[in-house]
Formats: sequence, C-alpha cells, structure tokens
Amino acid sequence: MKYTNNTIRINLIFIFSIVLLFGLFFVKLAYVALNTEVEGTDLALLAKNRSIATRTIRAERGRIYDNAGELLAQNVNSYKLIAYLNETRTTDERYPKHVVDKEYTARMLADVLTKNNVEVTEGYIYTLLNQTGLYQTEFGVAGKGLTENIKRQIEALDLPGIDFIKTSKRYYQNGNFASYIVGYAKTYENEDGSETIGELGIEGYCNRYLKGKDGTITYQKDAYGYQMAGDDKITYVEEALDGYDVYLTLDKQVQIFLDNTVEELKKFNPEWITLTVANAKTGAIIGSSTSPSFNPNTLNIENYNNPLISFTYEPGSTMKIFSFMSAIEDPDGKYNGAELYKSGTIEVADYKIKDWNTYGWGNIPFDVGFTYSSNVAAVRLAQRLGRKKLMNYYSSLGFGKKTGIELSNELAGDISFDYDVEVASASYGQGVTITPIQMIQALTTLTNDGTVLKPYIIDKIVDPNTGKTVYTGKRTELNKVYSTSTVNKMIELMDNTVNSTDPVATGKSYSTDAVRLIGKTGTANYVGPGGKYVTGTYNNIRSFAGVFPKESPEYIIYIATKDFQGATASIAKEIKALVESVAKYRNLDERPSDKDETKIVTVGNYLNNSVISSQTKIINTGVTPVVIGNGDVVIDQYPKKNTKISQKAKVFLITNGSEITMPDMTGWSSSEVTSFAKLTNIPISINGYGYVQSTNIIPGAIIDTSSTLIVELVNIDAGSLVSEVEE
Repeated sequence: MKYTNNTIRINLIFIFSIVLLFGLFFVKLAYVALNTEVEGTDLALLAKNRSIATRTIRAERGRIYDNAGELLAQNVNSYKLIAYLNETRTTDERYPKHVVDKEYTARMLADVLTKNNVEVTEGYIYTLLNQTGLYQTEFGVAGKGLTENIKRQIEALDLPGIDFIKTSKRYYQNGNFASYIVGYAKTYENEDGSETIGELGIEGYCNRYLKGKDGTITYQKDAYGYQMAGDDKITYVEEALDGYDVYLTLDKQVQIFLDNTVEELKKFNPEWITLTVANAKTGAIIGSSTSPSFNPNTLNIENYNNPLISFTYEPGSTMKIFSFMSAIEDPDGKYNGAELYKSGTIEVADYKIKDWNTYGWGNIPFDVGFTYSSNVAAVRLAQRLGRKKLMNYYSSLGFGKKTGIELSNELAGDISFDYDVEVASASYGQGVTITPIQMIQALTTLTNDGTVLKPYIIDKIVDPNTGKTVYTGKRTELNKVYSTSTVNKMIELMDNTVNSTDPVATGKSYSTDAVRLIGKTGTANYVGPGGKYVTGTYNNIRSFAGVFPKESPEYIIYIATKDFQGATASIAKEIKALVESVAKYRNLDERPSDKDETKIVTVGNYLNNSVISSQTKIINTGVTPVVIGNGDVVIDQYPKKNTKISQKAKVFLITNGSEITMPDMTGWSSSEVTSFAKLTNIPISINGYGYVQSTNIIPGAIIDTSSTLIVELVNIDAGSLVSEVEE
C-alpha cells in the first residue's frame, strides 16, 4: 500500500492532537492535585460537603397540665404501618422480607385494626397490597397513629413484609375534658419528617412555647449515605430544646362537675351550652364546659369556635346587674331603691317596652324591680343616666372589647347604641352583644370591691430544659368601676333575687341550703337569618350569673344556653347540684349537718401501694376508702395527695384490676356519685336532689361498664338516711 503525502500529513496531525490532549489532561490533573482551589471552588470543602450530612434532632413538644400537675396533653409514641411488596427484598425464601400471602395478610390486618376501632376493610387493605411496581406501600389514615398496643398485636401475627415507622402523636388523657380550653394539635408530614402544630385552645395559643426548638447533628456519611460509626465521625451537634410545659388554672374535679352538669342539660337538646366557674378573687378560670364538645384524640369537631370567647349574643337580663349598678354609682344620685315607679309598660320613641309578664306589678320600688327583673325599671334608670354614661360604664367593665385571656380567636362583641330605644334595650341586655368571658370579667367587680379583674387561664409556663418558670399567671386589676357601697347594694339585690321569700323573685329556683348563692337570671331573644328576632317558646338564650358564698365569695359561675327545650327550673336544678358539689368539695358547705366538729385530714399518697395497706391507712384517718377494680395495687387515686378533706369525705382508690364491684352508695352525695362515675367511665343518670336513696345496680354486683347507673336522690340529711336504712 502506498501512502500519499496528504495521508501522512493527516496521520501526523491526528497523532499530534492525541498527544496534545493527553498533555493538557495531565497538566490539568497536576494543577488540581497541587492546588486547593480551582476556578473559585474550594476542592477540599466540596469533597467534605459531599461526605457530610445533617440530620434533625426533634424537640419534644411541651406538656399541658391542670393546676394540680395532672397531665392533660402529651406526646406519645405512635407508629405508621407499612408493607414491603418488592420480592427482591427476600434473599432467603425461608425468611421472606416481603408480603407473600396478600389475602391472608389483608384479612389479619383488618381483623386487628377493626378490633381496635380503626375504620378499615379487608378489601381496602388487599387492594393496597396487590399493587404492582411498588417497593412498599402505606395504609393511609388507617395505618397512621397506631398505639404501642396495636403494634404489638400486629407483630404477634408474624406477617412477612409488614413493618412500622416510629412516629409520635399528641395524646389527651381525659378525652373531651375541657376540650375547647386545652384545644388540639395535629401532626403534619413534611420533607424533614413531621411537625406537630397546635390549632385550637392552649395548644394553638401557646404553640410557640410548646413546640420547642429542633436540634441538628452533622456527621460523615459513607458511599451509601449512611452515618459512619464512631464519635469522631460526628462533626457538630446542636442539642434540641424541648417545648415549655404549660400549667393551666383548671381544677380537674371542678371541671368534672361542670362536664357532668352539661351532660345532664344536653338531654334537653339545646343548640349550645357554655358553663364556666372562675376564682372570684383572682379571675382564674377554674373550669369551663361546653356543648357541643369534642374529643381531641379523634377530632370529632362540630364547631371550631370556643363558646367561652368566640360566641357573641344578646345577654338579656343579666345585664341589669350592671345597668342598675351604674345607676346606683351615679354621682348625681339617680338611684333610690325605695322610690316607687309604675311597672308594666313604658313607651320609648313610639316603641312599647313591657315587663316579662306584660302587665307588671303595679307601683313597686326599684329594689323590688330588680328582684322581679323588671325591664321598665332598667329602662327608667338608663334614661336618667343617659346614653354616654351607660356606655362608659359598660365599656369600663370590658364589654365591647377583648379581655385578652390566653386563648385564640376571642371576639369583642358590640355595645354601640345611639338612639333612645337602643339605650333602653341595652339596659336590659338586648341590642348589645357580649361573650361569656366578658360577663365573667364584669362579675369580678362584685367580688373585688368594684374593681375589674382580667380573667386568665394559664397558671405558669415552665422550661423543662432548665426547670425555670418563665411565666406566671396572676391576679391583674384593670380599673375601679364601682364603690364599696354600690357593690354591697348589688350583693343585697342579688341575694334577694335568689334567697328571698317573695314568690315573684326570679332567681328563687337557684337557692340552695348548701351555700349562700346570689345571682341574676337572664332570658334574651336572638336575631335569626332573616334579620328579625326569632319567636317561639324555646327560641331564646337563657342564662344565670352567680357568686358564692355571699359573705366571702370564692367562685363566680355563669351559664348560657340557646334553644333549651325545657323549663328554666331544669337549668336551676342542675346549677344547684353543681354549686352544692363545688361547695362540698371545697369545704364551703354551710348546712347545719356539715358544721359539726368534723376533723380535716390531709390525703396521703397511695400510688403504687398495695390496696390492703392503703385501705388501712385511710381508715385510720377516719375517712372512708372506696376501691375501684379488683386489682391488688393502687394505680391512681382521688383526691390527690396533700388535698385537705373532711373525715366525712371519701378517697377513691383505682386499682390495676378491670372488674368493678358496685359499692353501697346509700347516703352518698351527688358529687361523690359523679366522681365515681367519672373515674370508672360508667354512664350515670341522677334523679332528684340531695343524697342517694337507691341505685338500679345491687351493691356487690359486678358492673357492666356499658350499662347506665341510675341513682335516685332524696333531699334529706345523709346521716338520717343511713340510720333509716340500717334500721
């Protein structure tokens, strides 16, 4: 073969190009090897970053407690169920690592989950397991948030290819206990894993304190992305800071009383109920119950607004407390309680305003007008005060603006009124709107010498990382509205409204021998969708505002309910029982049978002690023990340790046994019955007032916790009842 000059030239050029390229490559390689930075890039740092990874250390969300330190909300371990579908996971057929028998697996999983009240079907699970081309699958809502108990049940089935991913969820120990106060938090999945966010109540308001601060760990990883072993492979650790713990002002036992009261009132099918008890001297909320309510563990929520702070309505005659007080306080002497006025009807700007009985009671004193809840009396006093003064008093009490209590979504209400007829209606609580928390705030003037106290719900916030208290709730005085003489006069009028012998007194049905309760009733119309007031026998908002005991007030109580399908006496009956329960619980009961020289004892700590030894210790103090369950160890008790109680009280011991024997309840108070029912989760129905006369379950019988305990009460002395039974 002959090579032409052109061919030789081309070959030489090709060879030269190859040599040149290799030469440049080696020059570049040498440059990179001998330099730490190339074209502005730090090569050492780049290499390090490619072998370094950062992982988040999750902070523990803070806990929520009541005022005695009992847990109301905490994070608990939960699990997400997954199934591996890809056959390549299995390297030894004797030990399969993927789902082999899909039908059997679906059937067994569905059986366990449905037994634990998880809504899922075998067909749904089988459909997920029968997918093709997937390495693994999850099970949606049905497979999330599983408890340790459910996980153990599934693990016991030894199903190939079934596994769990550990997560956490918010757990509420007491279900719907003060649900709108405690609120709820939800866990959301994100690219970094999951995040729990508070969305209602204290969970929402204090989310920034509860959530904590996540930490990080930076480490060296291998070629497969896994962390390399050895402490020297960890380059940096920023520790997580757990969320703060929030302690509420709620008293668990008072809250139980409130919840039981609302349960009884729900039988009359109201659209809603809000019932709250506050500390009369500090403004702290001791308990607040509502209907509808919800269980934050299941989030069966009908309404996302807390009635205590987010419901506005026309309050009705409970506002006469403040329109009368304002007239009494007026420096120009507008009020004379003995002055007679003509009740029945008054005409204002072509409108006829009538008393609730439409015809009145003739010429009566203004003092009696309050006791009878006369609209005409309130209107006449408001006319004397004038629009500006009445509105200023209402505003000074906190109506028309938010109280600032530590709960989200509080509304302000509206107390604006301009025309004469609006001034008139505002005097008896129509045409203005308020919230229950505003009413409670205004009522603090009665128990603090005319000074308004700001209501609060947080007792303290504690940093668990340091043990330091970072916030303390306290009594906060806002402004002085009424003088001592005005307050004393209103206390007298409210006392007459509830406790006088006058048959027309509107609050007589609330009177109780247990403690001197004073108060004022209210009934108001409300505006319907068409912009007009709704009419109908039960289409109204009924309320009661009270204080007790009269001589040395400890508690403020307020209830409001819409469209209550029953008599007002039914509301009064339950409020009386509630007041009696709280009075007995707090040793405020003023009845002669409770004023003897009964010794006060301090409850000991019986947790983790044997039942027998605990009973002996309790009996030695003169108190009666009540054992719940057939176990041999005490796992909970009520009242809690260090609580001061009367020797006439009872200490409930909850054991580690699930079989509950019916005690002899003869002579028990209604509060003791409700405590037993709450501790055992047994539904109850209480009829009458006073002490237990009989029950539908025979003492000594094993209780079916799905059946209802029916208790009959009689209004006689407990000691006499026991004596009669014994005879």
